Amino acid sequence: MQQKRKSRKHFRARLEEMVDKLRQDIVSGTVADGSFLPAESDLEERFELSNASVRKGLHVLVEEGLLEKIPRVGNRVTRPVPARKTVRFGYAGAISRIVRMDELLEVFHERYPHLQVQTVELPSRGYTGIIKEYMEAGLLDAALMNSSNFQDFRELGCTGLLHPLKPTESAYPFLTEPFCEERGALLRPFVYSPVILCYNKDHFRESGVPVPDSSWTWQELFEQGRRLAVPNERFGFYFYLPSRNRWPIFILQSGAAVRRDEAGCSRLDDPKLLEGLAACRDLVAMSDVFPRILSESDADAEALFLKGKVSMIMTTYFFLNQLRESGISFDVSPLPSLNDASTLLIVNGLVINERSPQREEAALLVDFLTSYEAQRHLRRRTLNIAAHRQAMEWEGEEEVYRPARFFMYREIFPTFRLMTELGFSNGQLKAIQREVMLYLSGLQDQEAFIQAAHMQLNLASAAEAQEDAFSSLEQEKSQSGRSLPPAAED
Repeated sequence: MQQKRKSRKHFRARLEEMVDKLRQDIVSGTVADGSFLPAESDLEERFELSNASVRKGLHVLVEEGLLEKIPRVGNRVTRPVPARKTVRFGYAGAISRIVRMDELLEVFHERYPHLQVQTVELPSRGYTGIIKEYMEAGLLDAALMNSSNFQDFRELGCTGLLHPLKPTESAYPFLTEPFCEERGALLRPFVYSPVILCYNKDHFRESGVPVPDSSWTWQELFEQGRRLAVPNERFGFYFYLPSRNRWPIFILQSGAAVRRDEAGCSRLDDPKLLEGLAACRDLVAMSDVFPRILSESDADAEALFLKGKVSMIMTTYFFLNQLRESGISFDVSPLPSLNDASTLLIVNGLVINERSPQREEAALLVDFLTSYEAQRHLRRRTLNIAAHRQAMEWEGEEEVYRPARFFMYREIFPTFRLMTELGFSNGQLKAIQREVMLYLSGLQDQEAFIQAAHMQLNLASAAEAQEDAFSSLEQEKSQSGRSLPPAAED
């Protein structure tokens, strides 16, 4: 009787050993999905089991969904696909088309079949506020935002919504350092562009005008713009005046540091700074060069260029992607200079929602989109400047028409400036926008402009101080883990 019990014990151990070993081989991928296990007779010999015992063990694996028994054929491996998790990824629709996001996500899904990216297309107007609301409500796991959106987050005191990302050495330091805080990098650069000139080569050839280069000043652009303009047919130069990525360039190139008064408010009365705005005002007044039309967005300036109605526009590399199939012979050049040759840098990067339960999965998406593979895809298939240095250095057969001077951006790295280097906060720029437009359009003289702008700056500074105080209270509440008394909260 004792010998019989011992045999049963050994039998169960051998059976469990067979089931565990086969299960491990299937789950680990040692036995490929879709392949067949060895014949049952081979398993009998290997594990010293009877045919009935082998079939019993295989039935356990069938019940677990690891095997499919096919009569008269054998036992086929059917390793189950892990339950798919969804990463909600938000971005503006325009950037999606510019970077061919659908193609990149298709490759990502092939790489990570257990993940599904749910794209959330967000409107461009009010983009910062929408991302903030969506993150707070748990509706986004990851998102694309540009350097200006990130600065808005800083000024609103809500960078705590952003999850720290692993450091990367694939991008230039000037693309990564502005987005670092004590907790680490909060934004991973994806694509970027300086503000540049784009010009119609045929117009220059027809007019006998030399193409722009890094020696051009704004005065030369004004003069050559007159030669390029054709009455009732086309204008010489145009850009969307109200864009906060356009008119501030004239302040940036003035070379003046924005002064603050004793109360800490920014001042606009520096003569050199006003000289920069005056240059922009002079340009707008040249009706034979610069069209006086009402525009709703940068897209209007770019639409005029696409129709051949303007010879030069102030734009970015992002727009060049709309020219890929236009048939227009175009090229690019650095912006003309005033007192210096500075230009604004726009960085589009990826962020992860700190409150997301899918942070690890969102990190896989961010890592993929900024990987050499994905960034080289951008290099080959688009006219964007990918943030990955080695990807942009790839050399091979071009898949898109690339203008001859495309890579001139490498030569003007020292001129790149972020909006924060103007000396104004985003809130202050928004506050004085209306006054600047009135002045540049000739509807307000300089003295009235300075007075009105300073009033708006004072109001903006007071609002920011109040916001900072509120953010400090909220941070104190968060760190202390207790609520403040009602009087303090008010």
